[in-house]
Amino acid sequence: MPFGIVSAWNKRRRSKSQDHSDPWVYKPVEFWQLEDQTPQSTKRRHGSSVFTLKEMEEATCSFNEKNLVGKGGFGRVYRGVLRSGEVVAIKKMELPTFKEAEGEREFRVEVDILSRLEHPNLVSLIGYCADGKHRFLVYEYLQHGNLQDHLNGQFITQNTILIPKSLMAYLVICDCILGFGKAKMEWPLRLKVALGAARGLAYLHSSSDVGIPIVHRDFKSTNILLNANFEAKISDFGLAKLMPEGQEIFVTARVLGTFGYFDPEYTSANDNLPEIDLGFVTKTVHVLSTFCTGKLTLQSDVYAFGVVLLELLTGRRAVDLNQGPSDQNLVLQVRHILNDRKKLRKVIDPELSRSSFTLESIAMFANLASRCIRIESSERPSMAECVKELQTIIYTNSKPMGMGMGMMSFKMA
Repeated sequence: MPFGIVSAWNKRRRSKSQDHSDPWVYKPVEFWQLEDQTPQSTKRRHGSSVFTLKEMEEATCSFNEKNLVGKGGFGRVYRGVLRSGEVVAIKKMELPTFKEAEGEREFRVEVDILSRLEHPNLVSLIGYCADGKHRFLVYEYLQHGNLQDHLNGQFITQNTILIPKSLMAYLVICDCILGFGKAKMEWPLRLKVALGAARGLAYLHSSSDVGIPIVHRDFKSTNILLNANFEAKISDFGLAKLMPEGQEIFVTARVLGTFGYFDPEYTSANDNLPEIDLGFVTKTVHVLSTFCTGKLTLQSDVYAFGVVLLELLTGRRAVDLNQGPSDQNLVLQVRHILNDRKKLRKVIDPELSRSSFTLESIAMFANLASRCIRIESSERPSMAECVKELQTIIYTNSKPMGMGMGMMSFKMA
């Protein structure tokens, strides 16, 4: 059952243009009263601001294409400047008529969850706009985009940066300090991103600030955003689901998430596959057909996290339909060699500088990834355990002697 939008929807709207007969007007009585499920000590007021359509237009210069920073199946994301001078990211939801109800639910869930949660590794929700049938989500602006773009060399192309020109000089400075530039992300920075994302998921799974564990359900590299210091922040909570205390499994009849990150216990083989989200497009996939078995747990996020670890290790996409049939799914391609040190070197991202990683840290990282993507969810580590192991891996990679030994053992063919 959907979450309830409780006190946030009761705020007095600044806009007087709202038509209260509109079927999309928020009606809290229709939604699950989350506060009834939450211990009194964890309740807190929603801190999100409510914006009008006019304010959204002003912030983006009437949605000028020059301010467009991303787009996908949900709509478009613009860089905007609020009247206060704060730079923000504004998600303008644009869905076809037959998906309006689904989009509305995801909009409400995201506002409700992000208004209640606060963690350095979760994207901050500044506010939202629900003016008539217009829906906008206003987030903190994260200068360095999403993880997948960096891993695939799409964030910087021929020295052209896909962020405002005012930030170009700053990125050059970061390149010198963090080893981030024309080449892909170096190993220490990838470990930092992995640890930040792990901390964010561990926070969600540990009951967070709402007193109930939360399953993200759509964790992937495009939903890991990076700020000016390359701190990872998890975004896009439209599919998130509460897991009430004592309920370890949630059963659903719908496949929700992104192909390539599905928990095997959530799906199984079948030739009849509904439309699956591939990130920027929605299409029917027959490469690894799946259907929903309905078993969703916190470990479903752990599996998706393991897939992201593989992306960090290899520099490849979770699913690449431009490859041959046997090479399209990253997990199927590398799972069998993650604990074989002799073969492991074949899948390490060739863009990584040899001096940036150690043999031991690579092996430990691959081992953690292999356990996260195990078929049986009971055999996967918890996100809290992932955090501890990544901290150890970072320490191992930073040892001077280990670096020399590792590089001698990892000479590339």
